[in-house]
Amino acid sequence: MGDDSEWMKLPIDQKCEHKLWKARLNGYEEALKLFQKIDDEKSPEWSKYLGLIKKFVTDSNAVAQLKGLEAALAYVENAHVAGKTTGEVASGVVNKVFNQPKARAKELGLDICLMYIEIEKGEAVQEELLKGLDNKNPKIIVACIETLRKALSEFGSKIISLKPIIKVLPKLFESREKAVRDEAKLLAVEIYRWIRDALRPPLQNINSVQLKELEEEWVKVSAVAPKQTRFLRSQQELKAKFEQQQAAGGDADGGGDDEEEAVPQVDAYELLEAVEILSKLPKDFYEKIEAKKWQERKEALEAVELLVKNPKLESGDYADLVKVLKKVVGKDTNVMLVALAAKCLAGLATGLRKKFGQYAGHVVPTILEKFKEKKPQVVQALQEAIDAIFLTTTLQNISEDVLAVMDNKNPTIKQQTSLFIARSFRHCTPSTLPKSLLKPFCAALLKHINDSAPEVRDAGFEALGTALKVAGEKAVNPFLADVDKLKLDRIKECAEKVELVYGKKTGGAAEKKEGKPVSGKTPALSGSGGDKETKDAGTKPGPQKKAPAVKSGGPPKKGKPAAAAGVGGAGAKGKKGPETKEIFESELSIEVCEEKAAAVLPASCIQQLDSGNWKERLACMEEFQKAVELMERSEMPCQALVRMLAKKPGWKETNFQVMQMKLHIVALIAQKGNFSKTSAQVVLDGLVDKVGDVKCGSNAKEAMTAIAEACQLPWTAEQVVATAFSQKNPKNQSETLNWLSNAIKEFGFSGLNVKAFISNVKTALAATNPAVRTSAITLLGVMYLYVGPPLRMFFEDEKPALLSQIDAEFEKMQGQTAPAPTRGISRNSVAGGGDDGEEEEQEDVGNDVVDLLPRTDIGEKITAELVSKIGDKNWKIRKEGLDEVTSIINDAKFIQPNIGELPAALKGRLNDSNKILVQQTLSILQQLATAMGPNIKQHVKNLGIPVITVLGDSKNNVRAAALATVNAWAEQTGMKEWLEGEDLSEELKKENPFLRQELLGWLAEKLPTLRSVPSDLLLCVPHLYSCLEDRNGDVRKKAQDALPFFMMHLGFEKMAKATSKLKPTSKDQVLAMLEKAKANMPAKPAAPAKASSRVAGGAAPAKFQPASALAEDSGSNSMESKPDPKRAKAGGASSKAKGVQGKKVLSKPILKEDDDKSGPIFIIVPNGKEQRMKDEKGLKVLKWNFTTPRDEYIEQLKTQMSSCVAKWLQDEMFHADFQHHNKALAVMIEHLESEKDGVISCLDLILKWLTLRFFDTNTSVLMKALEYLKLLFNLLSQEEYHLTENEASSFIPYLILKVGEPKDVIRRDVRAILNRMCLIYPASKMFTFIMEGTKSKNSKQRAECLEELGCLVESYGMNVCQPTPGKALKEMATHIGDRDNTVRNAALNTIVTVYNVHGDQVFKLIGNLSEKDMSMLEERIKRSAKRPSAAPVRQAEEKPQRVQNISTNASMLRKGPAEDMSSKLNQNRNMGGHSETAHTVPREFQLDLDEIENDNGTVRCEMPALVQHKLDDIFEPVLIPEPKIRAVSPHFDDMHSNTASTINFVISQVASGDINTSIQALAQIDEVLRQEDKAEAMSGHIDQFLIATFMQLRLIYNTHMADEKLDKDEIVKLYSCIIGSMISLFQIESLAREASTGVLKDLMHGLITLMLDSRLEDLEEGEQVIRSVNLLVVKVLEKSDQTNILSALLVLLQDSLLATASSPKFSELVMKCLWRMVRLLPETINSINLDRILLDIHIFMKVFPKEKLKQCKSEFPIRTLKTLLHTLCKLKGPKILDHLTMIDNKNESELEAHLCRVVKHSMDQSGSKTDKDTEKGASRIEEKASKAKVNDILAEIFKKIGSKENTKEGLAELYEYKKKYSDADIEPFLKNSSQFFQSYVERGLRLIETEREGKGRIAASTGISPQMEGTCVPASTHTVSSSIGNSNGEEVGPSVYLERLKILRQRCGLDNAKQEDRPPLTSLLSKPALPTVASSTDMLHSKLSQLRESREQYQHLDLDSNQTHSSGIGTTLASPSSAAANIDDLKKRLERIKSSRK
Repeated sequence: MGDDSEWMKLPIDQKCEHKLWKARLNGYEEALKLFQKIDDEKSPEWSKYLGLIKKFVTDSNAVAQLKGLEAALAYVENAHVAGKTTGEVASGVVNKVFNQPKARAKELGLDICLMYIEIEKGEAVQEELLKGLDNKNPKIIVACIETLRKALSEFGSKIISLKPIIKVLPKLFESREKAVRDEAKLLAVEIYRWIRDALRPPLQNINSVQLKELEEEWVKVSAVAPKQTRFLRSQQELKAKFEQQQAAGGDADGGGDDEEEAVPQVDAYELLEAVEILSKLPKDFYEKIEAKKWQERKEALEAVELLVKNPKLESGDYADLVKVLKKVVGKDTNVMLVALAAKCLAGLATGLRKKFGQYAGHVVPTILEKFKEKKPQVVQALQEAIDAIFLTTTLQNISEDVLAVMDNKNPTIKQQTSLFIARSFRHCTPSTLPKSLLKPFCAALLKHINDSAPEVRDAGFEALGTALKVAGEKAVNPFLADVDKLKLDRIKECAEKVELVYGKKTGGAAEKKEGKPVSGKTPALSGSGGDKETKDAGTKPGPQKKAPAVKSGGPPKKGKPAAAAGVGGAGAKGKKGPETKEIFESELSIEVCEEKAAAVLPASCIQQLDSGNWKERLACMEEFQKAVELMERSEMPCQALVRMLAKKPGWKETNFQVMQMKLHIVALIAQKGNFSKTSAQVVLDGLVDKVGDVKCGSNAKEAMTAIAEACQLPWTAEQVVATAFSQKNPKNQSETLNWLSNAIKEFGFSGLNVKAFISNVKTALAATNPAVRTSAITLLGVMYLYVGPPLRMFFEDEKPALLSQIDAEFEKMQGQTAPAPTRGISRNSVAGGGDDGEEEEQEDVGNDVVDLLPRTDIGEKITAELVSKIGDKNWKIRKEGLDEVTSIINDAKFIQPNIGELPAALKGRLNDSNKILVQQTLSILQQLATAMGPNIKQHVKNLGIPVITVLGDSKNNVRAAALATVNAWAEQTGMKEWLEGEDLSEELKKENPFLRQELLGWLAEKLPTLRSVPSDLLLCVPHLYSCLEDRNGDVRKKAQDALPFFMMHLGFEKMAKATSKLKPTSKDQVLAMLEKAKANMPAKPAAPAKASSRVAGGAAPAKFQPASALAEDSGSNSMESKPDPKRAKAGGASSKAKGVQGKKVLSKPILKEDDDKSGPIFIIVPNGKEQRMKDEKGLKVLKWNFTTPRDEYIEQLKTQMSSCVAKWLQDEMFHADFQHHNKALAVMIEHLESEKDGVISCLDLILKWLTLRFFDTNTSVLMKALEYLKLLFNLLSQEEYHLTENEASSFIPYLILKVGEPKDVIRRDVRAILNRMCLIYPASKMFTFIMEGTKSKNSKQRAECLEELGCLVESYGMNVCQPTPGKALKEMATHIGDRDNTVRNAALNTIVTVYNVHGDQVFKLIGNLSEKDMSMLEERIKRSAKRPSAAPVRQAEEKPQRVQNISTNASMLRKGPAEDMSSKLNQNRNMGGHSETAHTVPREFQLDLDEIENDNGTVRCEMPALVQHKLDDIFEPVLIPEPKIRAVSPHFDDMHSNTASTINFVISQVASGDINTSIQALAQIDEVLRQEDKAEAMSGHIDQFLIATFMQLRLIYNTHMADEKLDKDEIVKLYSCIIGSMISLFQIESLAREASTGVLKDLMHGLITLMLDSRLEDLEEGEQVIRSVNLLVVKVLEKSDQTNILSALLVLLQDSLLATASSPKFSELVMKCLWRMVRLLPETINSINLDRILLDIHIFMKVFPKEKLKQCKSEFPIRTLKTLLHTLCKLKGPKILDHLTMIDNKNESELEAHLCRVVKHSMDQSGSKTDKDTEKGASRIEEKASKAKVNDILAEIFKKIGSKENTKEGLAELYEYKKKYSDADIEPFLKNSSQFFQSYVERGLRLIETEREGKGRIAASTGISPQMEGTCVPASTHTVSSSIGNSNGEEVGPSVYLERLKILRQRCGLDNAKQEDRPPLTSLLSKPALPTVASSTDMLHSKLSQLRESREQYQHLDLDSNQTHSSGIGTTLASPSSAAANIDDLKKRLERIKSSRK
C-alpha cells in the first residue's frame, strides 16, 4: 500500500487526474463534497476544475465514473462557469455514459444534460443529443431520445426547439432496433402533447402501421394543455408562480390564462422541409401549356398539380408559372382546366405562404371575374384558390382589385365576391381591418344588400355581419347609418352566427387590446330597433367619455388607441344617431306649423309676427325669445318655430333690430331643440342672405354655427356654400367663406367633402371682387392645416400669380398645427364624447384628400408594344420606351393602380447593363410612387424589393438614386409592406458590401420611427450579425448603428437568442455588441405617427397632450434614438396620415413652449460633458470627424443636445431654414453673459453645432457664428477656462477650414478668433492644427495658415513649433515652392519671422532646399533686414508677456482691485506660466535670476542702466507683516470650480517644448502632491501626468540635449524638477497605484534610457541626476500597482530583447528592475493579479521560447525568467497552476510545463509545503542560494560596484543584502581589492545608511516626502526656488534668494561664512545655517534641508505663497515695511556680483 500514501497527499484536482483509479475515485468524492460546500457560485475554486469535468464523466473505470458523474452534476448545478463546459461534457455523456450497462450511470448522465439545459445551455445540449442519434450504438440512440423526451416534458416546447427533432423522427421510425422505434414513439407522443396536429404532416410518410399506432396513442393524450414543470435559471419568477399554483391545489384556474400563452402555438408549416419544384417542372411545360390540344394542356397542369401538393415550397421566381396559370384561369375555354389551374394556384399559395404575396395582385382580379362560371367544381376550386391566396397577402393589398369587381354586372360574381369578403373578414382582427378599409367595403356591400338578386343580398348581409363581428359595432355602425331597421337586424343576425377564425378568445383579446369597452357591444346587440339605438347613443357617451379622459393623461402610447377606440365609435354613433332619426323629419305644411307654434307661443306673439309696426314686431320677437328659452328640448317644435320666423316679412325684414333678434332666435332654437336638416333648409337661405350684412352679419354667422352643431358641419357647410355661390352678392360670398374658415377651426375637418368645396373655391378664386378671392385663399390656408400639401395639387393649373398667393398662404400655415376642435361634438355627448371620433377619422383625412384627386387609368396606354420596347435588345429603343412611360405618367399626374404589364417590364430594366437606363427606371419608379399614391403598396414586392437590390450597385450615383426611390415609395406605403416576408432578409443575405451598408443605413433611419414591425424582421437578424463581422468596415459600422433599432423592436432576449447559431468566437463578440446596444437602445416612439395625426386633427382632449408626448419623445434622455419631431416628418410618412401631418408635428411643441422661452437656454447636466467624452472615447457615439457632416452626425448632436438645450432653441438650431439659425445665434449671444456656467457645460456641443454652421453656404449665418465665437472666446478667457482636447479637436480643424474663405471679412474674423483661442488653449497645440491646415487644397487657406504660424512663432517663440522646430520648419519651407504666389509669400514671411526670432539656426533646421527656394528665402531675409533680437531666451519670455499683459489689464479693468490678484495668478497659469515674475514688481526689479545662475562666466547681455531710487527707507528694521491666516492655497481655490480642467491644463504644459513652461508646471504639480489634503485632486490624472512627463523626457533626450544653444544647466534643472515631482507622486501610494501598465512601461523606458544617457555624465550635475533617477526607479517599483509594474517590465524586457537597436545595457537594467520586483514578491504576492502576470510570461515565452533565450548573448534573460517563475511557484505552490485562466491555449507555450516542473521540484525538496515562514522569508537571493550559492550574488553585486555605470545600484544592493543577512561575510570580496576600493565601499554604505536613517528623521519634521533628500539633490536650487514660489507667479521668501546668493558666491569663490553673522536673517531660520561644506553633494544636501526648514517655517507662519495672495497684503516684495528690506539688500549684492563679473 506504499503507493497509496503517495497520492493521498495530493490536492483534490490532482487526484482527479491521477493514473490510479482509486486515487481518482477518492478525488471525485472529495470534489463532490467540496462542490456542495462552496457557497459562492463565482468562487475562483470553480475555475480550477473547468478542464477536468469532461474527465469526470468519461472516466474509464465504471466505479469511478459513477462518482465522477455525481461530482459533475454538483458542479454543473453550482458553478457559475459550468456553462463553458457544456459541449465537451454533453458529448462525453452521450458517447461514454449512455452506452454504460449501469442504469444509475445513464440516469446521472440524463440529469447532467437536464441540468445544463436549466443553466441556459439547452441549444448546445440538444445539438449533442441530436448528434448522438447518428451513433451506431442503439443504446446511445435510445438514451438520447429518452433525454430529449424528458427535457421536452419538463421544460416544454418553448425551450426545447422541436423543428430539428421532428426532422429526424421519420428516420428513427425506420430504425431496425425495436427499442429505438418504441422510444421514438414515446417521443412522438410527447411532442404531440405540446403541438397537437402540427405534428401530423411531417409524419405523413412513415409506415402506415406505425402511424396507426401513433394515432391510437395520440387519442389518449389528455386535452389539457401541458405546462412547463422545470424552469431555467432566468425563469425563477415563473417557477415561484408555478409552485404557488401547485400549493394552491394543483391546476388552479388562476394560471390558466398565462399558461395558455406559455405554450407557443407551433405551426406545422414551420416544421416542414421546403421542396424546390421549379427545376422539376417538365422541360416542355411552357410549350405544352400553350398547346392547342386540351389534353396536352391538362398533362402540363397535372404535372404542376402533383408538384404543388408538397406542403412547403422553396422560395424562388414563380412569376412565369403564375402568369401561365393565370392565363389558363382567365382565358381557357375548358372549365376542367380552369379548375385544375385554380387548384395549382391554391397549392402554390399554400406552399409558399407569404412568398406568394407578390403575385396575389395579378391573380385576384382574374379569379374573381372567373366566378361567372356556374359549375360547382369550378366555383369550389376558385374559392379554394382565392382563399389560399388571401392568406398570403393582406386585405389592404388586394382591396383595390376586389372593390373593382364588386360593381360587376354579373350577379354570381357579385355574390362570390361578397362571400369571399366575408371569409376574408373572418381572418381579420380589429387592427387589420381599420376604418380606412371598412369604409369602401361597407359602401360597396351596402349596394349589394339592396341588389335585386337575393343571393347577392344574402352574401352582402353575411359580409357585413362578419365585419360587424370582427370590427365591433362602433367601427361599423357609422357606415350603416342609412340602412333601414329590417336590414340592420338581418346584418346583426348574421353577425351572431359568424365563427371567427381566431376564435372568440383572440377576438376578445384583440378588442381589449384595442381598448374598446367590450361592454359597448351588448346594448347594441340586444337593441330592438333604431329608436332604442339612438337612445343608447345618447346615454352611452356619458360614462364612456371618462375612459379617454383618464387615459390621455397616461403615456401617449396607451392613450391613443384606447381613447380613439373607446370614444370614436360612441362619438360617431352619438353624432349620427340623432341624425338617423331626424333626417326623416318630413316637411310640415304651414297650417300644421301654425298649430304647433300656437301650442307653445303666446297668442299675442303670433298675431304680431307680421304687424306693420316695427316696434310691435320687436316686442313679438322678445316674447318669442323668452318662450324659446323656457321650452324643454323634447317639446320644442323646431320646424314649426323656424317656419313662423320665416313667415312674411320673414328674411326680408327691414328693421335691423328685429332682424338681429330673429337671427338670434334661430340660433337658440338650433341649440336648444332637436333641430333637423329639414328645419335647417327652411332658414339657411335667409341666413346666407344676411351674412354679408354689416349689422346682422355676426348674428347670422352665430345662427349658422348653431345649425352646424345640430346638423353636422359637413352638411351645413355644403348647403351654405352652395347657396352663397348661387347668389351674386360678393359680400355674402366672402363672408360665407370667412365663416367656413372659422367653423372648420372650431369643428375640425372630419367628414368634410373637400371636392365639393374645391369647385366653389375655384369659382371664388376667379371672382372679380378681391374680398372674395382673399377669403377663398384664407379658407385654403385653414384647409391646408388639416389636409397638408396634397391640397395644392387641386390648384396647380391656376394662374402663376394666384398660385404664388396660395403658396404664400400655405407657407404662413407651415409652422402651425390645427387647433383642437371645440364644437361639433354631438350635443348629447359631452365634450369628451366625440372628440376622438373626429380624431379617428382624422387619420384618413390625408388619405381621403389624396383619394379625391381625379386619377387617370393609364392601363390602356401600357400596350404590349410599349412593353416590348422596354425589353428590346437595342438600348436606344429601350430608352425610347422608358421615355414614353415617363411622359405617360407626367401627363396623367395621378394614376389608378392598374398599370398592366408595366411592373414586370420595369423590373427587367432595374438590372439593365446600361446604368443610365437603370437611373432612368429609378426616376420613373419615383414618379410612379407620387402618381399612384398609397396604392403603390401592391407593387412593393414585385417592384420595390428589386429597387433595394439596386442599392448594391457599385456606382455611387445609382445607389443614391435607388435610395431616393425607396424613400419615395416608403413615404407612400409605410414600412410594413417592406418588412413583411423574407424579401428584405434575402437582400441582406447577399454578401454585397454596398447593398448591405445602404440597406442597413436605410433601416437604421426608418426603424426608430415605427411603433411596431412585422415579426419577419427577426429573419434579418442572422444576416445583421454576419454584417457585424463583415470584411468591409462601413458595413460593420452600419450594422452596429442599426443594432439598437432592431433591438428596440425585437427586444434583447430575441436578439441574444438568435446568436446561438453563430460560431463561439463570433457569438461572444456579437453578444458584447448587443450589450452595448442595449445601453443605447431607444424607447419605441410613443406613437409619433398617431400623435402627429392627433395634433393635426387636433382632437386631443388636453390641448397640449400631444406636445408633451412629443417633447418626451425627443427630449428625454433615455431616448438615444432619433424619433423626434423632425423624424416624424420623414418617418411620420409611415403613419396613415402621410407627410401631411409630419410637417406640423414640429410646431406643437413650439406653440406649447412659446411662453417657456423665459427659462435658461442651456441646462446644466452634472457630468454631462464628461459622460459625452467617455462615450466618444469608448466609441459609443461617432467621433466628430468628417469631411462634410452626414445626417448621422447631425442626429447624434441633436440627441446629445436634447437633454441640455432648451427645446425651442434646439428646434431653431436644427431648423431647415437658415433664418432660424440666425435667430438661434442671436438668442445665444443674448444669453452668453447671463448663462456662463451653462455655456461652459455645453461648450462641446455648442462648438460642434457651430462646426455644422461652417458647412452652410449662407454668409449671414457664418458672420453671425463668428461674431458669437469672438464673444464666446472672450468670455472663456475671462473665466479662465481651458478647452479640453475633445472640444479642440472637434472644433479647431473646421474653424481653420474657414480661414480659406474668399470673403475678406470672414478671413479676418477667423484669424481674430484663432488669436483669442491661444488664451484658452496652448499655442503649441494650436500650432499642430494650423499646420494640418497648411495641407489644404485651398490656396487661400494655406497662405492664411502659414501667416498664422508666423504670428504664433513671433508671439510665443520657437517652442510652439510642434513636434519639433526642425520638422515644423521643414514643413513650412516646402510651401516656398508652392504654385500659388500668395502661399509662397506667406511661407517666406513666416520663415523670415522665425529667422528674426531664432537667428541663423533657421537654415540648419530647414535642411536642404532647392536652389531656387533657398535664393528666394535669402533674398527675402536680406530685404527684411530685421536683425534677430538680443537673445532668444529673453524673447521667449517677453513676447508672450506682451500678449498677456494686454489681456491681464483688460481683465483687471473688468474685475476691479479685489479680484485682480487671483485673476493674475490664473492668468499666469493660462499663459503656460510664461511670466516668471510677478506683475506687482516694478519693471526695474525684475531680475533674470535664472539667467545669472546659468551664466558660467561668459557675459551674454549688457546690463541695463539702473534707475536710481531713494533707498534710505530700505534700511529700516524689518517688520514681518502679521499674517492673515489662510490655509488653502488660492491656486487651488480657483481650481475648485474647475479643478479637473486646470490640472489637465497644467499637465499639458508639462510636456511643453519650452523648458521654463515645463518647470513651472512641474513645480505646480509638485506643490499639489506635497499637500496631503490636495493630493487627491490629482487622482484620475496620474496616467496623463506620467505620459506628459515621459514625453518631456523624450523631448529632452531627443531635442534639448542635442541643442547646442541650450544651456545644459537648464536641462539639469528640468530633469531635477521632473524627478522631484515624480518622487513626490510615487510617495503617495494611492496615486502611484493609478498608473496603468502601458504608461508604466513607457515611463520605465524613459527613466532607464535616461540612466544610460552618456551625455549626462559629461555635465557636472549629471552624476547626481542619474543617482536620483535610480532612487526614483526604486520608488516606482515599490509603490506602483505591483501587477501593472511587473507586467510593464515583462513587456519592456520583451521589447528590448526584440529590438535590435536597443543596447544590452538597457535590457540588463530592465532585468535588474525585475529582480528587485522578485525580491519584493513575498510581501506583495497577495496583491498581485497572477493570472495577468502569467499571461504576460506566457506571451513572453511564446515570443522567446527557451531555445531562443538560450541563444542570447547573456544568460541573464533566461535566469531572470526562471527566477521569477521559481519565486512565484515557491510562494504559491501548486495553486499557481490555477492562475492560467487568461491563457487561451496553454499548449502553445512552455509555461505550464515549466511551472509543473518547478512545483514538482519544490515539492520534492520540501516534502510538502511545510514551513511557511521559510517560504515567506525567502528572497530571490536565498532561493538562488539553494541553487547557485551566495557567492554568485555577492560576486554580482561587487561586479556592479566595480562598473562605472552601476556603482550606486551595486552599493544599494550590498547595503540591502547586509541589512538582511547581517552575518553575511563580504570580507573575501574586499580582501583582494585595493585599499581605495575598500574605503570607497565602506563610505558608500555609510552614506546610504545616513541617508536612509536621515530620511525618517526629516520625514518626521516636515510634511515633505523624505525621498526628496536623495533625489532632488541635483536640483540645483532653481528647482526648489521655482517650486516654492515662482511657479505661480507668487512671491518667494527671502531665504530662497539667500540660498541663490550663497550658491553664486560659492561659484565665484567668495566666502559664505559671512552669512552667519547676519542676525536678522538667521533669526528667520529655525536652525543656524551650516558652515560651508567642501563636497558639493553635501553642500547640496545642506542647502536642501535648509530650504525645507525655511519653507516649513513659512508654513508655520502661514506666510506661504498661498496667503500672500489671498490676504491681499501686497506680497513681501511689494510692501516696503516688510522683510523685503533684506531682499532688496540681497538684490543689490547680486547687482554687484554681476558687475564684478564683467
